[in-house]
Amino acid sequence: MAEPAIRLRDVHLTLGEGRSRVHVLKGVDLTVARGESVGIVGPSGSGKSTLLMVLAGLERADSGRVEIAGQSLDGLSEDRLAEFRGRNVGIVFQSFHLIPNMTALENVAVPLELAGHPNAFARAETELAQVGLKDRVSHYPGELSGGEQQRVALARALAPEPAILIADEPTGNLDQATGRQVADLLFAEQARRHMTLVLVTHDERLAARCGREIAVESGVIHDDGGTPVEKTVAAQ
Repeated sequence: MAEPAIRLRDVHLTLGEGRSRVHVLKGVDLTVARGESVGIVGPSGSGKSTLLMVLAGLERADSGRVEIAGQSLDGLSEDRLAEFRGRNVGIVFQSFHLIPNMTALENVAVPLELAGHPNAFARAETELAQVGLKDRVSHYPGELSGGEQQRVALARALAPEPAILIADEPTGNLDQATGRQVADLLFAEQARRHMTLVLVTHDERLAARCGREIAVESGVIHDDGGTPVEKTVAAQ
């Protein structure tokens, strides 16, 4: 059997201090196959976005085992973790997170340059063309629509050719029609590149487009068909 893209075993995470301290993740077990698309749904505060942050290596688990693309993240230094994430994990957020004083081309290319990627600007130009922004490479974020900004963010996430793409409410700031266009592009690129996709969304229609849907509610992750499995997430 091929090594899974994501494997979590008995993962716990607590956030906050003192009285505000909350046990967010409690004994989470999760396995995602290479090339699989998984939609994670649930009410606000259910811990689903925190789970994504653990998968991306942006939050460190207190205990348990986190393996991403065959690499255990346990014990990695911050520098090694950032290097691993830059090569293997692409991230798309709801709020785009583009640098306002950089053009679309620079927003995609500069992270590649910092990671030592050869021909960073050529690569960035190719990725922007792939998401339909060939004629917008010299525009700044403020000169782009919300949908175009999210396409830039997607190009930036895809440029390093990551094994795993993580998307946190990628259509949440877009109108319905624009959101559908971005979602179409997201799934087309995931299929074309044979990437693993983990998607958090409040939109049931978007989650239903994934090969597997996981619902997070009342501290329990439900697998396909709403069957509880040995995965627990506490409220954030």
